[in-house]
Amino acid sequence: MTKQNFIDGAWVSGVGETENINPSDLSDVVDVYAQADAGQAGDAIAAARSALPGWRAATPQARADALDFVGTELLARKEELGRLLSREEGKILAEGIGEVTRAGQVFKFYAQEALRVAGEFVPSIRAGVTADVRYEPVGVVGLITPWNFPVAIPAWKAAPALAYGNTVVLKPAELTPAMAWVLTEILSRSGIPNGVFNLVMGPGRVVGNTLCVSEDVNALSFTGSVATGQTVRETVAARAGKIQEEMGGKSPLIVLDDADIENAVGCAIGGSVISTGQRCTSNTRIIATPGIHDQLLEAMVRRTEALRAGHALDEASDLGPVVDARQLKVNENYLQIARDEGAEIMCGGQRVERDTEGFFMSPAVIGQADNQMRHVREEIFGPVVSLLKADDYDHALAIANDSDLALSSGICTRSLKHAEHFKAHSDSGMVMVNLPTAGVDYHVPFGGRKKSSYGSREQGRAAREFFTSSKTSYTLPV
Repeated sequence: MTKQNFIDGAWVSGVGETENINPSDLSDVVDVYAQADAGQAGDAIAAARSALPGWRAATPQARADALDFVGTELLARKEELGRLLSREEGKILAEGIGEVTRAGQVFKFYAQEALRVAGEFVPSIRAGVTADVRYEPVGVVGLITPWNFPVAIPAWKAAPALAYGNTVVLKPAELTPAMAWVLTEILSRSGIPNGVFNLVMGPGRVVGNTLCVSEDVNALSFTGSVATGQTVRETVAARAGKIQEEMGGKSPLIVLDDADIENAVGCAIGGSVISTGQRCTSNTRIIATPGIHDQLLEAMVRRTEALRAGHALDEASDLGPVVDARQLKVNENYLQIARDEGAEIMCGGQRVERDTEGFFMSPAVIGQADNQMRHVREEIFGPVVSLLKADDYDHALAIANDSDLALSSGICTRSLKHAEHFKAHSDSGMVMVNLPTAGVDYHVPFGGRKKSSYGSREQGRAAREFFTSSKTSYTLPV
């Protein structure tokens, strides 16, 4: 039976439907999902608008109980849902389970945040006058989420939106609707009133665009590509809507001569080609100083060649398939661009045959790379990592900061001096020391600089800035 959209507390058939195909096994149809049109997206927005006054007035305990219900069920079903996630997106099973776990933790965190009602009461600079600052829901919130984290990102957008009293319309990626549908089904049983949370599945040019242009959507949170993000931003800003965006990354990882080589290799490979490189925080630019460069390159190749790309549910797989045929072709095109630019493919980059037909690709290490090469400057979003050589730390820092994208960055070193200097002088929004650039906590701010992000930070208490609007009141007792 086709999985339907969820509008105003009811499951609604779409104007069409699409099959969700397992990228590990193209013969495996995960399920069939309804496709909404602009009219149904408009219905979802209207339902969210109608439900806003009631949910806005709900007690903090009511909000907390609903979110805690969702978090509890996600954690209880993490193995089952992790398997579903791995089938639809292609993450290996351990990562699928890990992502569902993270989503459950996020809902649990914001259940508690709903109870921590923040505000300020301060004396005015005028005699006898008091001032208070309160934080109110921003209103109806549209969420546009990507395919690479099909439940974690919807969770870390939806949970704070609901915790702070907003109503929600979620449009998930077309490639990965299953986990958004499951999250919606759990929310439908959480006790929230009809219209508070709505799911409309369908193409971005139709459903997403409706969210962007609607005057009844007060705020929109988007995660996706830089190019799409620019269009979304311009559209929402043109009508004075509130906008938050997380977009691309080309994260650098500096490896200095004094680094622990085993840890450095683990960071370089674990933070890049693992997860099939389909993370915006992946450290795809490795920048090594001369004393360790050759040893690091050899070790990276050796470690990468030992990795097995295969079916996401196969315990022998270290990484799963690329998400679809289009992304696989993008990866191959960038490898050819690298060759044409004079870089050398040290290993990997080939299509891999397994027992099932899928989008399998061996992870690739590129040597002889330069920071001005196109494949180094543009986000590939595949299991591809490039190694660059720097003269010294200062040169490495300059290379690291020479990018239009600045989401995350890292350094491997035993030097406290260099570690602290890098933390202070990296242009990115997040910095890792002796850790991969991919991998963050849910209780602290997430976000980048330059073209990687726009607007307020996501996650942790920082999410309040986007999902609420402050109001300052003055009182003179008479």
